Amino acid sequence: MSESRDPLAVALFSEIFMADQLARNRLSKALPKGMEISHFSVLNLLARSNGERTPAQLAKSFHVTRGAMTNTLHKLEIAGHVHVRPDWDDARRKFVAISPAGRAARDAAIAAIAPIIGDVVESIGAEKVRAVLPVLREVRSRFDAGD
Repeated sequence: MSESRDPLAVALFSEIFMADQLARNRLSKALPKGMEISHFSVLNLLARSNGERTPAQLAKSFHVTRGAMTNTLHKLEIAGHVHVRPDWDDARRKFVAISPAGRAARDAAIAAIAPIIGDVVESIGAEKVRAVLPVLREVRSRFDAGD
């Protein structure tokens, strides 16, 4: 049987895709009004990195086009969640940092979704989740290496 028709591979990715779709739908509904998952993801990365990133770096981190990231950053800037400044050495480049309001929005989002994801982990069981994480990380790294 060819690898493209491998039932195990099809089952694995069917489950990953469906879990992703269901999780995004459920978490989107729980996020604070006006916040999208893409907004939360950018705020979360900036909050964890505690520094500035260029829009190109952010686009690469999330595997999206620069145009898509520019759109997300524009919405976050309008909401007051990020500060965008020019690069003083290269006027063609910009830097993005999370604002205090953005940090508060990110914290509110985490407070809203934490019970949902906590309940999922609790219902599955911490040991099962710990056991599957290395496999999921390897799947992610295989796709990441293909870029």
